[in-house]
Amino acid sequence: MQYDDFIDAVARRSELPRATAEELTHAALRVLAERISGGEAEDLRAQLPRQLQPDLDPPEENAQSFDADEFARRTAEIAGTDVGDADVALVAVLATLREAVTPGEFEDVLAQLGTEYAELVE
Repeated sequence: MQYDDFIDAVARRSELPRATAEELTHAALRVLAERISGGEAEDLRAQLPRQLQPDLDPPEENAQSFDADEFARRTAEIAGTDVGDADVALVAVLATLREAVTPGEFEDVLAQLGTEYAELVE
């Protein structure tokens, strides 16, 4: 999937303006890099458009454990937007990731995130 297609898909799913969806996509991927292991972030990064890859540089090798509400709060903080938009964008980004990467890779990410996150994209 190309960068513009990825951002457009997030914007369409979230019903947010494209510029907002783009900012929230980058922020959500940065938070995702904190939530999954460094090795998994590397695997995921390899399948994403070049412009999104730097967002998946994990700040540390070990994954942090936090729920979807905290994920949205951190995303909103990074993007400088409200938590409601970040919450909608989280679902849109995960759904778009499901389309953008191989099924096995997406399952690996969900395995690390847990059932709460998997239920968001069902």
